[in-house]
Amino acid sequence: MDGSPDYMTRIVLDPQTTVVEECYALLYAPRRQRDRFPENCVQVVATEEEALNGADPENNLFAAKVIGPSRSSEGCRLYYLVEWLEAPVS
Repeated sequence: MDGSPDYMTRIVLDPQTTVVEECYALLYAPRRQRDRFPENCVQVVATEEEALNGADPENNLFAAKVIGPSRSSEGCRLYYLVEWLEAPVS
């Protein structure tokens, strides 16, 4: 292991519905140690490229692939991290 956290999605996609979907997003995350994010920290975007272009690490805004939204037991809408996206090094 390289010391980075391994994220296991806590939610399973049901191919019969579109209630919860995998999508690209920009996540506001002061620390990249969480694996679920409240809806107010998530900006869903159309493509991976859009997520990568919108990322602003200096302002804690990171590109990611997420699953959601899912309603928590407290009634909040959450997105679950699938993976952090990194721009390819050129």
